[in-house]
Amino acid sequence: MNTALKIAAFATGVTTVFGAAYGAGHLTGDGTPAPRPTGAAHAGHTPAPAAVGAPAAAERLPGGLQVSERGYTLALEDPFVTAGAPAELRFRVLGADGRPVTEYRPAHEKELHLIVAPRDLSTFQHLHPVRDADGTWSSPVALPAAGEYRVFADFTPAGAAEGLTLGADLHAAGELRPAALPPTGRTVTVDGYTVTLDGELTPGLAGQLTLNVGRDGRPVTDLQPYLGAAGHLVALRAGDLAYLHVHPDGHLPEGAATAGGPAITFTTTAPSGGEYRLFLDFRHQGTVHTAAFTLPVGGTPAPAPSAVPSAAPTAPTAPTAPTAPTAEPTAAPAGGEATPAGHGGAGHRH
Repeated sequence: MNTALKIAAFATGVTTVFGAAYGAGHLTGDGTPAPRPTGAAHAGHTPAPAAVGAPAAAERLPGGLQVSERGYTLALEDPFVTAGAPAELRFRVLGADGRPVTEYRPAHEKELHLIVAPRDLSTFQHLHPVRDADGTWSSPVALPAAGEYRVFADFTPAGAAEGLTLGADLHAAGELRPAALPPTGRTVTVDGYTVTLDGELTPGLAGQLTLNVGRDGRPVTDLQPYLGAAGHLVALRAGDLAYLHVHPDGHLPEGAATAGGPAITFTTTAPSGGEYRLFLDFRHQGTVHTAAFTLPVGGTPAPAPSAVPSAAPTAPTAPTAPTAPTAEPTAAPAGGEATPAGHGGAGHRH
């Protein structure tokens, strides 16, 4: 092989090696094999949350803002009720073919979780509807005051990789008396229990919230499991009622008789600044209690990590071939060819 061909082959090898090294580093940042994603931490609702303080990956819109998403539609049978009167809320989840969905993957011991909250977020109801064989869900409901309500259906269809939350409007007739969002501070009292909120949320970053339950000045250490966890937390953004997925930290063994306490910890990400209403459901001595907080979130959303690097690192330049000294061809034997001086591999450096 002559000098030009050898140098071309070397340059190709260098480019291939460094190109492969960049490809591996792009996957993990340090050349090690990328770990496989873990399963959903919220029983199939959504992928596991980012580590606390880490930027959350770019996602679709927050849950509950759309009545239809990914081919599924939340269809209320009658979106009008009378405030203060008992009613039955009936609805179906329709698939892309327009037919009711009849197979679901349970999450937190239920196939579907139904949340009802007014636009002013003054109240909160976590319902557990019953599904008929034809796919119609129903639940008794009593709305305490007139106004506009939002119904959230949180579910995972059978065979789906992850769950989703759909939202629809429910109208309660009567005399409307809208109220401002109540400031609560970090401690609230409900049914004789004192619940304290610790932790902060920064837009775009995964944050940890810890709620401590006490009664009569003492910590409650014998909380009971509720929906397969130590507690259930729903977070709604004031203004548009965006529904945040909140992941309980840790898990309880199946059939656990106690959930410990007094601390119940959750991880979530606020998509923006603003005010959020937090509703904590916890069970003690056979009764479920709900503590409500108003949590202001300030700051500018952190940028989501990009899956594509902004610029690929430049591969090292292949070594420049040494310049052969100019020389007159030596005399060749009679009948032979002249050989240029310096020919050979001595000047080919690795």
